Order: sequence, then C-alpha cells, then structure tokens
Amino acid sequence: MKIIIAPQGFKGGISGLEAAFAIERGVLSAAPDAETVLLPVADGGDGTLHSLVDATGGEIFTSTVTGPINTLAEAEWGVMGDGRTAVIEMARASGLAMVPIRRRNPKTTTTLGTGQILREAIERGFDRVIVGLGGSATNDAGVGMATALGAKFLDSSGNVLPSGGAALARLHHIDITAMMETTSGVEIVGATDVTNPLCGPTGASEIFGPQKGATKEVVAELDAALGNFAEVVKRDLGVDVMDVPGAGAAGGLGAGLIAFAGGKLRSGIDMVCEVLEFDRHLEGADLVFTGEGRADKSTVFDKAPVGVARHAKAHGVPSILLAGSLGEGHEELYDHDIASILCISDGVMTFQQALGRTGEMLEGTAERAVRIFLLDP
Repeated sequence: MKIIIAPQGFKGGISGLEAAFAIERGVLSAAPDAETVLLPVADGGDGTLHSLVDATGGEIFTSTVTGPINTLAEAEWGVMGDGRTAVIEMARASGLAMVPIRRRNPKTTTTLGTGQILREAIERGFDRVIVGLGGSATNDAGVGMATALGAKFLDSSGNVLPSGGAALARLHHIDITAMMETTSGVEIVGATDVTNPLCGPTGASEIFGPQKGATKEVVAELDAALGNFAEVVKRDLGVDVMDVPGAGAAGGLGAGLIAFAGGKLRSGIDMVCEVLEFDRHLEGADLVFTGEGRADKSTVFDKAPVGVARHAKAHGVPSILLAGSLGEGHEELYDHDIASILCISDGVMTFQQALGRTGEMLEGTAERAVRIFLLDP
C-alpha cells in the first residue's frame, strides 16, 4: 500500500514537515509495511517559501523591512535553485501573525515591507519573483508594495495618500512611471491561496477583513475603498482588476501585482505541486493524507487541502483531510474532491494545549483512519 502524506503547516503548532512525520508515524502503526511518501505542501501562504526553496536546493536570506504596522521587522525570503527565481512570502513582511490582536486594523496596515523585499530581490538581479499571497494583515490592494517600488498614489488635491486600505477611498490619481522602470524585464507571479475577487460578498474585505480586525461597518468601508481603487486603476492604467479570480488575495495585493507590475496570478498549491512533482508521486498511490489547522468554508477557495485533493482525484486516489478544528461551511469540502474530513481533537482542552499536542493528535487520527481504510476489502 502506497500512501502520500501532504499536509501544510498547522499555524502556531507544527510545520508541514513535522506534521508529515507525525502522520507517517500513525500510518506505520496501523500498516507497518506501507510505503509512505512525505510531500509537505503550501498554497501561497505559510510554508510556501521553504517548500519552493528547500525542494530546489535554493538559499534563504533575511532582510529588515517595515512591517504591517510601520515597525521594523526581520523577514526571510529566498531564491530557488535555478538562481534566478526569488520567493517572497508576503506574510513574513506584511502578515497577520506579526500584529498583536489589539493592534489589528486593516484600515491602516501596509504592504510596504513586501515591496521593500521585492525591490531588493530585483536589485540583486533576480529576474523572476514569486510572491506568496497568503496570511496578510492588510487590505491596501498592494499600494504599500507599489510605493516601495516608486509608485505614487494621490488624492484630488495632489497629496500622497497615507498607508492603509481606508485611504483608498480618497484615491484620485496613480503614477507608476518610476515603478515601471524598476520592474522592467522582471517576471512577477502571485501565488494565490484563494480565488476571491477584489470586491463584493466574496471579496477581500468581506471574507478576510473580520480576521484582520474589521467590524461589519469597517468591512463595508474597506470594500467601498477597494471599489474606488479599482475604478481609478481602470481609468489611469487601463487595467480592469475588479473581477479577476485571486485579485482579492492578501487584501487585494493580487490586484496590485496585476495592475502595477504586470504580474500573473497562479494557484499557489499548483505551483508547489509542480515543483514537488506531486503528480508523478501519485502514480500507484492508494491514499492521500492532507491537513491544515482549521477546515472551513474559506478552504474551498483553492487552499492547500483542496488543491492536493484535486490532483489526487485526477489520478483516482482518495484524500483524507486531517484538521485541527472544523469551522462553518467545512461540509462544502466534500464537493471539492475531499473524501473524508477528520478533526484530530481527541478530548476537551484549551487552544494552547491543543497546539502543544498537534503532532500527537495527528499521529493518532492517522492511525485510526488507516485502520478503517484497511477494513475496506
């Protein structure tokens, strides 16, 4: 029996590789003779940097940047083994995990630090850059990122806008002349972990704003601000980003990469699977395990478990999703090629206790799942 083990990291708990080892222990407890293939994945969010760089024998760098709340931060980024492709996880420079809960405010958070790394990568001579678009603290449509690269965003009086998503309501004119000179000849790819459009009921503000600290009223304010942003982009730059799938990724950074840098958006999980040669490993497989910290409605927007299951389904292999917790709408995942969803929690415990036992619970749940799988003749 051949089993593919392809979880992503469990935020605050363990990395994707650690999760894979834990699941493997459970698998081998139930089926000692099983062939296991460990392929920890990422989808543009946490873990994308190391998935792409480590798998290709690349190199990791660290830079000092301006974080999402305008304080200095150390952020890792890297270059793949081809020597020309830089990899940036925007979450490491502009991420939600960098902001204390009481200071989360998508009206003012910025992607400036992501732009600073992008500029450094270009100045070092890397002519292809992959930007992972998961885990953002921001809702500024990449305006901070573009500012770091020389773009100017002005109100009707010709004043430069302050940072943050709320200020986009006053956006009147965009000048990307200097930025175009900076990014000329550079291929920029946004690795998305979602397919959400920029605005509307499934847009950046509505779906992801609340987890970044936005109240219902603030969500409406930010959605309107992004709508104005899209109108100005269309008028000044001739680019329509409103309904592009993935434009709403990372608080609209997906739209910003398209509009300001001629960027292309790709499924982050598909990109990682390509580098890992995931489909080749699926040949002859009997079962796939994937995993994430919380499975809910947002997972269906092409996050890692759905991407893994999609690839597996194409090879006729069933997928089991091991989740730290189950949220509203997780049942929809059954319509996206997931054969079974198992919550790994095995008793009453605090969140912190659960984080400390993530590996142990993954191991136990995987063992139980394989024992049930083996009952099917």
